[in-house]
Amino acid sequence: MRYSKLFGGKTLATPPKDAETANAKYLIQAGFVDQLAAGIYTFLPLGIRVLHKINMIIREELNAIGGQEILMPALQPIDIWKATGRDETCKDTLYWTKGHGDKDFVLGMSHEEVVTPLAKKFFNSYKDLPLAVYQIQNKFRNEPRAKSGVLRGREFGMKDMYSFHVSEEDLDLYYEEVKKAYLRIYERCGVDAYVVQASGGSFTDKYSHEFQVLSDAGEDRIFISKKHKVAFNSEIMKDGQTEYEGDVLVEGKGVEAGNIFKLGTKFSEDFGAYFMDKDNTQKPAVMGCYGIGNTRLVGTIVEASHDEKGIIWPKNVAPFQVHLVALGIKENLIAEANDLYHKLLAAGFEVLYDDRDERAGKKFNDADLIGIPVRLVISERTLAEGQVEWKERKESEPKMVQIANLIEDLMFYYK
Repeated sequence: MRYSKLFGGKTLATPPKDAETANAKYLIQAGFVDQLAAGIYTFLPLGIRVLHKINMIIREELNAIGGQEILMPALQPIDIWKATGRDETCKDTLYWTKGHGDKDFVLGMSHEEVVTPLAKKFFNSYKDLPLAVYQIQNKFRNEPRAKSGVLRGREFGMKDMYSFHVSEEDLDLYYEEVKKAYLRIYERCGVDAYVVQASGGSFTDKYSHEFQVLSDAGEDRIFISKKHKVAFNSEIMKDGQTEYEGDVLVEGKGVEAGNIFKLGTKFSEDFGAYFMDKDNTQKPAVMGCYGIGNTRLVGTIVEASHDEKGIIWPKNVAPFQVHLVALGIKENLIAEANDLYHKLLAAGFEVLYDDRDERAGKKFNDADLIGIPVRLVISERTLAEGQVEWKERKESEPKMVQIANLIEDLMFYYK
């Protein structure tokens, strides 16, 4: 992609005045998102590339544990919410609207009310279970405190998965598989997540598990065991507990990057989602629910990986793999830069090519702000030596690399 043609590619000299968190500052300033209103964002080409990579990782890990992707309606008749009583318990969080015939609808903040009667149509016997379906779709919540950039939105992306089982024991086994898959997702996205036991909130009367990423922008106080990769929410922290199996607990702030719940049979019973068991008795399916805010995860990654200059994207989710910067306007330089750009593309690399007629300082500042893992600079000076300047975003000093070896070096870096 040529930077001169990138839609939304004009960086801002200063971050938005009301931006209090790193993701709110840098995602807007660097041209990843545009704010339409409080808690409502447009994802621009740079941002959508990151989001697509996160979604790909999520899909791969959920498919690997038997999840099947579907897409459910965001617009939902109020009747299904009345069936569970959540038209009242979630009344202030739902967005309400009227359809023809004065019928009430809501915009989905969650999809238990849709997926349960849907799944009911496709299982009759214990032989049809377990099953797990997921979607990646926008959710709508009438959030009273839409702030912190894409961390807390009124419209936001969500991966929500729902599983159906013949027993609590079978759910327990799958629940642990999902927990492991979630940790793999966060690891591949370049963030260090801790499993936190928390209350179930409005979804279940049982404990849930959150996945928290340490950040000063976090709203949750957690007590972590780095040794065991677990943490405790302050709401359920045992009185006076300072250790966990021999490891001293450290207090910190966390950003919730996902959560999982054991729903039991509440929704199955509300919608009559029963199956015939081995003993020829009708039983309600036992359900689990698993969520990851994918747009929220974009912001979480920025909170966990940035410095005073801008974003530092982990390799797997960076919008591009290489930020190629051409310094100078002489014809021979531009020709060499163009040639290198096309060679990198031909080798399969994703390249943002800064071909703008801008001063070096502006190009370097924008590269740091955008945060692509590798910056390559080609100039008259480097060409004289048959080299390019290679600088990793997470490192402070550049190095010189022979152009003849560049493709091989990049392949090694990204292997």
